[in-house]
Amino acid sequence: MDVAHARTGASRFSFDWFRLFPFLRWRSRVTRASTRDDAMAGLTGSLIVLPQAVAFATIAGLPPEYGLYAAMTPAIIAALFGSSWHLVSGPTTAISIAVFASVSPYAPPGSPEFIGLVLTLTFLTGLFQLVLGLARMGVLVNFISHTVVIGFTAGAALLIAGSQIKNFFGVDIPRGTPFFKTLELLALQLDSINPYVLAVSLTTLAVGILTKRYAPKLPYMIAAMVAGSLFAAVINAYYGVDTTQVHTVGALPSGLPPLSLPDFSFHGLSQMMFPALIITMLALTEAVSISRAIAIRSGQNIDGNQEFIGQGLSNIVGSFFSGYAASGSFNRSGVNYAAGARTPLAAVYASLFLVGILLLVAPLAAYLPNAAMAGILFLVAWGLIDRHHIRLLPRISKQETVVLWVTLIGTLIDLEKGIFFGIALSLALYLYRTSRPTLEVVVPDRDPESFHYNYVDGQPECPQIKMVRLSGSIFFGAVAHLQQRLQELQEAAPQQKHLVVMASGINFVDLAGAEFLAETARRYAREGGSLSFYRMKESVAETLRKGGFMQDIGEENLYPAKSRPAEAIFPLLDKTVCASCPHHLFRPCQTVSRQAENTYQHTLHQHALTKGALS
Repeated sequence: MDVAHARTGASRFSFDWFRLFPFLRWRSRVTRASTRDDAMAGLTGSLIVLPQAVAFATIAGLPPEYGLYAAMTPAIIAALFGSSWHLVSGPTTAISIAVFASVSPYAPPGSPEFIGLVLTLTFLTGLFQLVLGLARMGVLVNFISHTVVIGFTAGAALLIAGSQIKNFFGVDIPRGTPFFKTLELLALQLDSINPYVLAVSLTTLAVGILTKRYAPKLPYMIAAMVAGSLFAAVINAYYGVDTTQVHTVGALPSGLPPLSLPDFSFHGLSQMMFPALIITMLALTEAVSISRAIAIRSGQNIDGNQEFIGQGLSNIVGSFFSGYAASGSFNRSGVNYAAGARTPLAAVYASLFLVGILLLVAPLAAYLPNAAMAGILFLVAWGLIDRHHIRLLPRISKQETVVLWVTLIGTLIDLEKGIFFGIALSLALYLYRTSRPTLEVVVPDRDPESFHYNYVDGQPECPQIKMVRLSGSIFFGAVAHLQQRLQELQEAAPQQKHLVVMASGINFVDLAGAEFLAETARRYAREGGSLSFYRMKESVAETLRKGGFMQDIGEENLYPAKSRPAEAIFPLLDKTVCASCPHHLFRPCQTVSRQAENTYQHTLHQHALTKGALS
């Protein structure tokens, strides 16, 4: 007893530590080999985020360095306290747009007042995320179906590629142009494509593909970046930048993230309260969708609650280190996974490398061509599209195919709304399916010793007893469908006044469903019949008892497993109908048949005697 108690106490102690420090769960995965892979993935991620973070901060109305700050500290905290092995947090396009739209009405973009409100918004967003995680609301992520994740991933991958079309082809497309408008502008400028920029992009793309295929042990993204940068340097030196127009990222600010303090005044908190709720849901949806999308490929299980906690802590801490609202980054997470990251330490290394790059080699980072970056992101986008399942889905389910394309196209139109449309549609289709429980007509197995019931499939039925198998929950959304199906069955065979329901497939009954069952029992009783249930789950029966509905149904009409409801109902049947029935589906039918045969023979005998006497 003491040993068992000690073991229980030890397991509880360990569990508490894992809950408090979730990074202890994957510490056993950290090896010399994984550290090497994580470091290389982190270096690649740090180079990828340089131009992106600057662009995102500009979109958010902040000084460029704030995008870099949002990619440092929040990424480390989210990696250590989240559940995904590959998710990398930081600034994103959708969050940047939402931050600018939320704060710009209250202060001029870039001003100290604007920055203070942004930090307040970040703090409140993190607080709301943390509360949701501690309240165990991570179950919400279970409503994001696999099909929605595939569609969202493919849509986001196309958005990544679409955002780089300008840099890949060297055409003039304004920043933030919608995806389909970008394609239109590209088509209109086909004759204006810059051949030098395109050459750098294609060189980067080709080196990346060839390295990945023929030298898989090499970090193909870094190899592609180096090749693209060297090629750009050569053609710039030979033709001149004015001719090639092959531009680089440019000078970047250097330095560690400075400490900051959000605006905790009542005025600031009240202004940012509602925007923080919106960004909370947007950020959590992005982060969990991305982590699940990558987890499908990596084979990892995602803990939604822990992901909420990690995102919340990252934004709370980030607000004190000059970071604005961060979430899971599709670009960086995709690159992180594709580059071979094996543990969350890759995100930590990426942040540390980013600090080192800014402190030591910021001038060298300025030589990275935008075209080379575009080529790398094209590779990442292609790898994120689950082409296998997209091709497979139409053969499996038309409804799921519709969900996929609604999510994908919706994501291309509006990133944050696309996944909501997909989730809403998948839930609507799920409710539609569950609102139509399967109701199959069955007959008893021909083996007299068997307790099984088979689909009717042209086999004869009892003329007085209708037997059906009901699979699905009986709730408010399913009542109308069941009423219609039972009415159709009754109209087709009005002489079958007794209904036996094979009820093992009924998992749940709500108030409307219980009322429906009670009313059905009363209606069959008024018509001289009965409603019975075979193998009803105890939980369902208990619900009916608690609501008083069993008074109409009757405990005697619940039949347990390996009983024979038809034989119990048999005394209530019209024996004249039984006597003329040729099917003999139940054992008592044989007795009635013999009795009818004896009566018939006796009648014939009496008739013969009478006829003989008269003659």
